[in-house]
Amino acid sequence: MNSPERKPTGRILLVDDNPDNTALLSIVLEAEGFRISTASSGQMALELVARQPPHLVLLDWIMPDINGYEVTRLIKGSAATQHVPIIILSGMDDQATRLRAKSAGAAHFLTKPIDLAELRQRVRELLSPEHAPDVTDALAS
Repeated sequence: MNSPERKPTGRILLVDDNPDNTALLSIVLEAEGFRISTASSGQMALELVARQPPHLVLLDWIMPDINGYEVTRLIKGSAATQHVPIIILSGMDDQATRLRAKSAGAAHFLTKPIDLAELRQRVRELLSPEHAPDVTDALAS
């Protein structure tokens, strides 16, 4: 008897100053079984990450206070959170922005409007037990 495929699970921090984007992406990812926390600014995101590091961050590139580059750099620069994968979400689709996101430590870069199928795939990939075994271990405890 085949066992059903296990969906990856985990805590995702969704950072976007646009409440419509936040609502849509939260609905999509919660339907996949992920637990979603939200932040509407870079500073708020950094505070939430410091309190309880998520398993993944979905991060808007352009925000009114601290931009996605700085937030990514700060998360990746901390020993406590450097392992947290970050997916950048941006309306900018130029090579310089993509390279800057990658140089800051982002795992992926998705262009807005977000292709929801690609988002699901990237999130599942980054939170799969094969890619991030500590997620499964952390959820079991």
